[in-house]
Amino acid sequence: MKKLIALVALALMTQPALADDAPKWSIAIHGGAGTLDPAQMTPERRAEYEAALQKALDAGAAVLAEGGSAMDAVKAAIMPMEDSPLFNAGKGAVFTWDGTNELDASIMDGRDRSAGAVAGVKTVKNPILLADKVRTDSEHVFLMGTGAEAFAVDKGFAVTPPDYFATEARRRSLERLKAEKLSALDVDHKFGTVGAVALDQSGNLAAGTSTGGMTGKRWGRVGDAPVIGAGTYADNRSCAVSATGWGEYFIRVGVAHEICARLRAAGAAAQQVADDVMADVASLGGDGGVILVTPEGEALFSFNTTGMYRGRATSAGVREVAIFGGEEKASSTPDH
Repeated sequence: MKKLIALVALALMTQPALADDAPKWSIAIHGGAGTLDPAQMTPERRAEYEAALQKALDAGAAVLAEGGSAMDAVKAAIMPMEDSPLFNAGKGAVFTWDGTNELDASIMDGRDRSAGAVAGVKTVKNPILLADKVRTDSEHVFLMGTGAEAFAVDKGFAVTPPDYFATEARRRSLERLKAEKLSALDVDHKFGTVGAVALDQSGNLAAGTSTGGMTGKRWGRVGDAPVIGAGTYADNRSCAVSATGWGEYFIRVGVAHEICARLRAAGAAAQQVADDVMADVASLGGDGGVILVTPEGEALFSFNTTGMYRGRATSAGVREVAIFGGEEKASSTPDH
C-alpha cells in the first residue's frame, strides 16, 4: 500500500512538469496597419475583414495544431490574404503610377536562416510561394521583375494574367491620387501588406510578408516587405517578425532584424523590445506595425498607428482577431 501511495504521489508531482513540456505552437498574422477610423468602419465592413483574418489565422493554426512546420503555416496563412481583394497583396494590390500591379514578398526559416524574396512581379498569383521557391530551389535570396517571373515559369508556376490582380477600389485610389495631387498616404488609410509569423511544435520559427507596395509608386520603388531584415526576419535563437507600414522607414531602421538582434543580445521582454523599435521608427517620422512570435510561444503585436488588422492563435487556447488598438481579449503570453 505504501508503495502504491508513493507511486501516486510521484505521478501527481510530475504531472505539471509533463504539461509544461508538452509541445506548443503559436501564430500571429497581420493584414496592414495605418490610420483606421472606427467611425468610418461599418459593421458590415468590419465583419468582412474579421472573417478574412479568421480564415487566414485558421489556415495557419490548423497546420501547426497537426504538427506541421512553421514554414508551411506561414504560407498557409498568407495565401488566403493574397487571394482576398481586401488586402494590398496579390489580388487587391495597389496600382503603380503607370497603372500596373507590382508584387513583392519574402519568407525566412528560423532553423537555418535561409530566405527567399521577390520584387516587382506581375504574373504570379501567390508571390509568397515564389519567394519560398527562391529560397529552396535557387542559390539566391532575392530576385526581381522579369527575371523573377522567368524563374517562376522555369519552376512550373502558372502565368497569371495581370488583370487578375486589379480591383476597382484600388484603381479609384490611383485616379484620386493623380487628380488631386495627393500622396500615397492620403489615399491609403492603411498599409495593407500581409504577413505571418509562427512557432511550430518542433520549436522552429518562420516569418513571411507579401505586399503590393504603395499607391502611385514610381521608378521601380520597393519597400521593406521583400527586404530580409527590414520587413521579414526569423531566427530560432530569438524571434520571427513580419512588418507592415511605411517601408522606407522600416528599411532605415532594419526593423525585423533589429527586434531579433535586441532580443538575442539583451534578453529583454519581447513586447518592450518591439515597442522600443517601433518608437524608433516613429521618431524618424514613420508609422506601421509588427507581429512577432518567440521561442517561448509568445504571439505579440506592436504598432504606432490607430489600428492594425491582426490575429493570433496558440496551443494554449488563445484565438482572436482585432482591428483597432486595445481590442485584444487575452494575454499576449500564452500559458504553457
